[in-house]
Amino acid sequence: MDKRSVLSLAKEFYDEDQLAELEHAISYAAEKHSGQKRLSGEPYITHPLAVAHSLLDWGMDIDTVLAGVLHDTVEDTDAELGDIENLFGRDVAFLVDGVTKVSQARAGMRSLDSYLPQTKDNLSKLLIAVSQDVRVIIIKLADRIHNLQTLKSMPPAKQKKIARESLEVFAPMADRLGMGRVRMQIEELAFRYLEPKEYDHLKNLIRKRLGKSTRKLGTVRTDVENELKKQGVPFEINGRVKSVYSLYRKLEKVNGNIDDIYDLMALRIIVPNNETCYRVLGILHSMYQPMLARIKDYIAVPKPNGYQSLHTTVITPSKQIVEFQIRTNEMHEYAERGLAASFHYHEQKSTKNYARKKGSSHLPGELQWITQMQEVAARLRDGEEISHEQLNVDLFSNRIFVYSPKGDIYNLPEGALPLDFAYIVHSDIGKHAYSFRVNGTIHAFDKPLHNGDVVEVITRRLSQPKKDWLELVTTTHAQTKLRMQLRKLGILQAVSGAAAIIRDKATRKQSNSK
Repeated sequence: MDKRSVLSLAKEFYDEDQLAELEHAISYAAEKHSGQKRLSGEPYITHPLAVAHSLLDWGMDIDTVLAGVLHDTVEDTDAELGDIENLFGRDVAFLVDGVTKVSQARAGMRSLDSYLPQTKDNLSKLLIAVSQDVRVIIIKLADRIHNLQTLKSMPPAKQKKIARESLEVFAPMADRLGMGRVRMQIEELAFRYLEPKEYDHLKNLIRKRLGKSTRKLGTVRTDVENELKKQGVPFEINGRVKSVYSLYRKLEKVNGNIDDIYDLMALRIIVPNNETCYRVLGILHSMYQPMLARIKDYIAVPKPNGYQSLHTTVITPSKQIVEFQIRTNEMHEYAERGLAASFHYHEQKSTKNYARKKGSSHLPGELQWITQMQEVAARLRDGEEISHEQLNVDLFSNRIFVYSPKGDIYNLPEGALPLDFAYIVHSDIGKHAYSFRVNGTIHAFDKPLHNGDVVEVITRRLSQPKKDWLELVTTTHAQTKLRMQLRKLGILQAVSGAAAIIRDKATRKQSNSK
């Protein structure tokens, strides 16, 4: 990657002043990294330029791209944070500092089998850096992709470590940010180093399968195009081939039988609005026999990371099974670029709130985990112990969407209980919870919620939290609020977070063994 290609791409997005600032940042970084080489033998500046190019491609704001160019200067050269602030402004310096802290936190990741930092200090740096501005992790994703692309220069043991960490930390984080294209890039690059024989085997398998079915699929595509034109529907249509790693994961679920995988290649139809999505779905079902169990409406009920689309699998008259994905242009942009497509930082920079919260307040449901991360970071700053297992549940687990009766959407980890919902709505709602209705039916305190549930909390003013409730909450947020209330009522002694967690686990084990 060179300076010319980065500036050429930047011209599509920025005005002359911003381009001048970017050119200045590149010159400054080149000077500071002068004489430094990567293991491949290339000049070091090729790396920050590649990071900046990815950030430009994702449509990020100018400060993020500047920080991408400068992200290694404080850690790897004699540049100081004050220099960055004086030359490029407080926001850029803030981002560079955040990336530096995440890099320092990664130094604590010593084990191949554990994907969280090994010390509270490193974990604090990671969480605090990310929680204060999510663009920090977006820069790290760009950094990680280029490191994976140049991984062949590393020793084999280092290749495995970086690849595993990428698959277990950075790919899920990209997915949580809705950045599907980035997640897929990371997974493919990492899987190639972790399981090279399996990667080559599956790649060949895909190629053989596609060779047999592409012509048949072309006929289906032509028929659909003709029918949509006949019906006067504006559309774009293209094919999507399943990634090698996605196929690997899917085969694990079907005992290795590729004949049970119907979406190896799918046809994607992009239309102007939601109404047309449903109209196209109806047209497809009038043309072909739908497999009812495989109709998914992710528009009405989005995936936890915000992904929206209609999915349907049909059987053609020639008995070919074909999957279709139907979405709007906006949905497609989000599916590809996620947070980078939906957050417009340059529009928020003038607001006072932007200065430190960095646009993370009033987040949509699929991004509420960022707020939860802020809460964890605050607890760490206050010196409280947080277990790795607890963080794994709250920050890296699968997520569900649940709704209030008014239609407000809330994001919770899979396995969350009704009290988790009550406390995320408001700590007073949790405090006075008396019973729950889920989808109109009375719901037990210990029965998990599911994606799409409508949850009503029935409160009573005289109802108070009980010690037993500690066994009926799973999220860090609910545990924290509940313990505070119990201590205030004198029901629970003030103990450290770590001691409380150990005690709670012991209590659960005893009750489960009875």
